[in-house]
Amino acid sequence: MGDRRSRSRTYDTNYAPVQNTSPRGARTYNRTPYIQPSTSPAPMPSSSTTHLVGRPQRPGYSHVRSQSSVDHPRTETTQAVATGAIGGAFGPYSYEHTPAPPPPREAQGHRRQGSVSRFTNTPSQSSHSHEAPGRQRSRRAAAAPAGATSTTAGAFLYDTKDPELDDELHNPAALRKLDRQCDLFSGRGWMNVGAIVLICAGLIILFCGYPVIIAFHKPHLLGGGYNLGGINGSGQVPDLPNLPSLIDRDTPDSARTRTGFDGQKYNLVFSDEFNVEGRTFYPGDDPFWEAMDYHYWPTGDLEWYDPGQAITKNGALVLTLEEVRNHDLNFRSGMLQTWNKFCFTTGYIEVAVSLPGNARTPGYWPGAWTMGNLGRAGYGATTEGTWPYSYDSCDVGTFPQQITKDNTPQASYSSGLSSLPGQRLSACTCPGSDHPGPSVSRGRGAPEIDIIEAQINNQLRHGEVSQSLQVAPFNIGYSWEDSTPATTLYNNNQTYINSYRGGPYQQCVSCVSSTNSSNYVAGGGGFGKYGFEYWSNPKRRSEGFVTWSVDDKAVWTATSASVGPDSEAQISGRVISEEPMYIILNLGLSPSFQGADFKNLQFPATMLIDYVRVYQRAGQDNIGCDPSNYPTADYINQHIVAYTNPNLTTWDAANFTFPRNSQYDGC
Repeated sequence: MGDRRSRSRTYDTNYAPVQNTSPRGARTYNRTPYIQPSTSPAPMPSSSTTHLVGRPQRPGYSHVRSQSSVDHPRTETTQAVATGAIGGAFGPYSYEHTPAPPPPREAQGHRRQGSVSRFTNTPSQSSHSHEAPGRQRSRRAAAAPAGATSTTAGAFLYDTKDPELDDELHNPAALRKLDRQCDLFSGRGWMNVGAIVLICAGLIILFCGYPVIIAFHKPHLLGGGYNLGGINGSGQVPDLPNLPSLIDRDTPDSARTRTGFDGQKYNLVFSDEFNVEGRTFYPGDDPFWEAMDYHYWPTGDLEWYDPGQAITKNGALVLTLEEVRNHDLNFRSGMLQTWNKFCFTTGYIEVAVSLPGNARTPGYWPGAWTMGNLGRAGYGATTEGTWPYSYDSCDVGTFPQQITKDNTPQASYSSGLSSLPGQRLSACTCPGSDHPGPSVSRGRGAPEIDIIEAQINNQLRHGEVSQSLQVAPFNIGYSWEDSTPATTLYNNNQTYINSYRGGPYQQCVSCVSSTNSSNYVAGGGGFGKYGFEYWSNPKRRSEGFVTWSVDDKAVWTATSASVGPDSEAQISGRVISEEPMYIILNLGLSPSFQGADFKNLQFPATMLIDYVRVYQRAGQDNIGCDPSNYPTADYINQHIVAYTNPNLTTWDAANFTFPRNSQYDGC
């Protein structure tokens, strides 16, 4: 065992030099792996020209090296040390000379789980130990190298047991521990809430407070709406010739006012002179009028109404009826309505008309009439249960067919007085039901007042016009009070009571007046003036009346007493219309009105309207289709499918039901 420093160990490496082929001149060697000698190692020849690279020398041992090995360039050794080829785990160039002390307990929680330093565990075979040389030799003698080759790579290049400087950056354990901590009232939380409050307060001040502050500090102008809406700074309104207005600018000043048949002063509130050439009335073309596009089936008409049949020409509205096959019908004509565009309640309406054909040939059915806005003419679903009701009582008059479930009154039942389904919007409507208002106790409907329906007297062969009030419910036998003072005829030579008084769908309160034969298109082309003046007062309904006129002269008057109560039918008095009324102009052809003399009728035929004018009592202006005391707009919008589809002929077909009648159905 003596002094190990006095010994010298030599190894038989048997290295054979190989020709260098590298462009940089680096050396390569064929090496025979190191083999542990079983006896004392033989000394290395001193004349060897190679040096040991495979395994570096350990401190404390002496070697016999050749002179050429000593002269090897230092730069190669330096490079080998820098790259780990020398000193990876040995001698003074080892990765770490002394074992690292174990980390403190408080830091162990931050180390990756399972990570142990290589200096705190049993060294591997590739690790270098700094124990005594004698023990090292005995340990190497006990365990031979496992592989057939050796490596010069340092252990620090592949041993990952030691912590690295950036390990803590990739360790989420500490952050997760912080994430599990929650303090609702921390300083950071209060700062966040405060920031949100400040932002919200700033937005409120910016968009709400700032405009108010500006408004108070801004000087107020005394010009009203000047410089806005086409009004200049001095209040002058520009002349806009194409801007539509309720009163046509072509209406003469002499026609702006009139004295009524009742002695009251009337002012013009609407007029259309039809002087603009080439106007059309397709939907959306005109602010007040719209031409229909349907078959008017309720009266069995023979024509299809087409918007192209209504135009303005030569200062008049022209409705043309022509014989042409269309829509499986043989005729085509025109109809205009102001439904839901222009309506009026009480007043005087006048039209100047040149009737079609001549005063001798029957068949044409020209009409100018008005109707309550809750019923749209030709849209059967809307008129079912509303036309021609003008009734505000809760009794049998609102029932289907005007009879009870016990078939009383007997007179109504036995005569088949009515085929109507009952008043849909009656004063008997149950609370909370579908009703236009203003309350369910207000009876509503779509009454009809006709300006004219022109016909030919077949016996006398001259022209006439019927001027009528259509009402429901009905008197027994459709008999209304046609004597004075309830009813007045002003000229018995010109006017007589119409023999047609109605049927199961309407009661007709009507008189017929003769016309001037020159007021026909084929009889001279003149224009006759026809109109009616009416008044109704919901607070004093006994004041209600309708007075019809021909050529500026009153021809007859019907009052509320003309359609008073009927004890036999068990109904109350009908009301002179309080509904907003719209205007209808049409030229039809129907055997239900008058048989046609097709042999002598001429096609195409035209009906000319020179003007339409509406007046109301001074201080009693009431125009519009949705007055507050008789609203219609909301109800129409809630049932718009019925008001826009003429193919729906019943309320049920539009998927609506009649509201319950408290007296007939119970609530």
